[in-house]
Amino acid sequence: MANSKQQEEALPSRAGKIWQSVTDSIAVALSGPRLKLAAKAGLAAGLSFLIAPLMPGAAAQYPYYAPLGALVAMYENVSGSMKQGVQTLVGLGLGIGLAFLLISVSKPSPVTVAIFMGLGVLLAGLPRLGAGRDWIPTAALLVLLVGGNNPDDFSFGYLVQMGVGVAVGIAVNMLVFPPLHFKAAALSLAELRWALAKQLSDMGEALRETWPPEHEDWAVRSEELAQSARAVRAAVQKADASRQANPRRRLHPHDLDRDYNNVRGLESVTFHIQDMTEVLADVIWDKDVPFVIPLPYSEPLADALAAVSEVLRSMEDEHPQKQNELIESAKTAVDALAERMASDDVNPDAPSAAESIVLNLHRILRVVSAGQS
Repeated sequence: MANSKQQEEALPSRAGKIWQSVTDSIAVALSGPRLKLAAKAGLAAGLSFLIAPLMPGAAAQYPYYAPLGALVAMYENVSGSMKQGVQTLVGLGLGIGLAFLLISVSKPSPVTVAIFMGLGVLLAGLPRLGAGRDWIPTAALLVLLVGGNNPDDFSFGYLVQMGVGVAVGIAVNMLVFPPLHFKAAALSLAELRWALAKQLSDMGEALRETWPPEHEDWAVRSEELAQSARAVRAAVQKADASRQANPRRRLHPHDLDRDYNNVRGLESVTFHIQDMTEVLADVIWDKDVPFVIPLPYSEPLADALAAVSEVLRSMEDEHPQKQNELIESAKTAVDALAERMASDDVNPDAPSAAESIVLNLHRILRVVSAGQS
């Protein structure tokens, strides 16, 4: 009976998770950037299909490959469209060449087709082919199966129309509101700073509580912070890629070098906060750890954590003069505690872990100060 009841209780929870996953997926698919990309892909496909019949010679007989080329070249940024389009055309060229090599050797048969498709897959392993690698065996197979008795005309038309579609796709992506992801990168940096500041303030509150503290969610955020740092770097790299070959970059100048410096600094801060998180969590909950935080240091250590937390929060909206004041105040708190620990004769039953936390706080302030200069 107990197992049956547990299963009944688990069903709504499982259904809720599935529904949440479905709604999240729909939200991503219907997001603003995705809708813009879909609209541009549709426009590029329509334009390429309009232009396709105007191509010379046998190419006009294969207009349906032009919209395919437009879709292949459609990417979230202009430089990606160019790269993907060129790689696709290179892959098509290699695949067509492979098909003509087969035709020149012998008539297509199950054995020869199998051999040359295997060769196509091997060629797809060449470095830097990117999106073009999957088109090598595909193009070769299409020439053999669709080209039939007239592989020359088909190959010409196939390659020309795909090229037309790729050119139209790149042009549409470049001229129709090419996206710049500077705001998303700045927002990611701000969110990470806030998360790191909250982690420090939560650890400071834990030091003020009776141990074991009531609030312990901060103790399991280490991997979450690492994932956030990786996401921030990806966001800045995406912003960097979005400006390449983008004509709008001149109208919206942005210092991405500063963003990269901020990312490196926040990655370093994340590392130090992860270390402090593990040290404090071990001291509180792991009975086998031979370290303690002496009671006289708990309150000043909490104050130091709160001061550094305020420094990180100030990086978003405070005036530089106010930021410098908070940095100096945090340095004073951290240095005073370090001097006190060096001169005090606490003599606990176990070595102090406070020194490790203070050292990490000092390193965080050094990183932040370097970012200010």
